[in-house]
Amino acid sequence: MPFSLRPYRRFPVQCADTYNADPFQGQSTFGNLSSSVWRLSGNLPTRPGETLSLTVTLPNEQRIVVPEAVVRWSRGQEFAVETVVIEPHTQARLQHYVKRLVQEPVEMNRWTLRQQLQNEV
Repeated sequence: MPFSLRPYRRFPVQCADTYNADPFQGQSTFGNLSSSVWRLSGNLPTRPGETLSLTVTLPNEQRIVVPEAVVRWSRGQEFAVETVVIEPHTQARLQHYVKRLVQEPVEMNRWTLRQQLQNEV
């Protein structure tokens, strides 16, 4: 695989996701995200080039629906997807979330940690 620079900065996050690879539905968690490429770990195998739809609940509890994303790579349970079709208002919400991660990384990491601790109790 040729070397290429990532066009967007990626941020580590922990959030739940449901993905559909017709006719199957998988559950996953995010490893990291940017405004267009996301790394996930799921319970349903994927193949590069496969088209999926995603429903994601971000750590701030916003729900993001992506009608179409393409698997860019896959290794075991981990894979990366790139969004292909996303509603403009949804893309704007996602970009706003990522912008907050850029501006407030320490505060967001504390918030994410608090949420994880609350979920474990």
